[in-house]
Amino acid sequence: MTSVNAAASGTFKIGGEQPVTRLGFGAMRITGPGIWGEPEDRAEALRTLKALPEFGVNFIDTADSYGPEISERLIREALHPYGGLFIATKGGLMRPGPNNWVSNGQPEYLIAQAHKSRDILDVASIDLWQLHRIDPNVPRDEQFAAVRQLIDTGVIRFAGLSEVSVEEVKAAQAVFPVATVQNRYNLADRGSEDVLVYCEAQGIGFIPWYPLAAGSLARPGGPVEAIAPRYGATPGQIALAWVLKRSPVMLPIPGTSKHAHLEENIAAAEIKLSDEDLAALDDGT
Repeated sequence: MTSVNAAASGTFKIGGEQPVTRLGFGAMRITGPGIWGEPEDRAEALRTLKALPEFGVNFIDTADSYGPEISERLIREALHPYGGLFIATKGGLMRPGPNNWVSNGQPEYLIAQAHKSRDILDVASIDLWQLHRIDPNVPRDEQFAAVRQLIDTGVIRFAGLSEVSVEEVKAAQAVFPVATVQNRYNLADRGSEDVLVYCEAQGIGFIPWYPLAAGSLARPGGPVEAIAPRYGATPGQIALAWVLKRSPVMLPIPGTSKHAHLEENIAAAEIKLSDEDLAALDDGT
């Protein structure tokens, strides 16, 4: 058994009901270059996925567009029947090619993709399905209504949003219960601070993507470089520890296709930043 465990990050109840370990796993990087096709080292990607329960990770986030479909298929191959795992996926982005993402919020498309994800993952109901983007070319209430239909028909259990404003979360809440919000957020990019504050007040899980980034704070002589040696940690681990400390609703999902990198990420759950170091990172000084 490994000596590091994600359980050190604590738990959060999705939708106020389903407890998950706060430090999860993002399954975008288990695909090929450009988030397209099979991973370059398929065996290592599967080994990494299979290690998640051993590391105490029970919250896994993917999307139908990762691959596309490759990430979901690998998760099924490695972890089905998912005993004790909570699998989240997303829909609403089409993939014409590598590094190419196109929104499609047509209700019939969203519903069809959720059904397809359910089949690929081989589950009776998707634990958490998230609208990957609100399509600006489709009335948002039509997209929200499709999500509501997926809940009402039992295709999905909980629903979330990605890359949204507070106003958009409120608009969605008028149609269906918003269990999670997945926005970019890290030490270097706190543009969604108001969304995080709203989620905390509402008991909505906040899933920060790209959580390991530290930007200029990791520059030579910067606060991350000064703090990391005190904890025997990498800059990425400090950035992740800060995200976990920032809010009890925070559910970071660092991703990798490498077992060693996974273990490094999980070790960040054990880092308890002092108030002084937290203040230095908060201030960027």
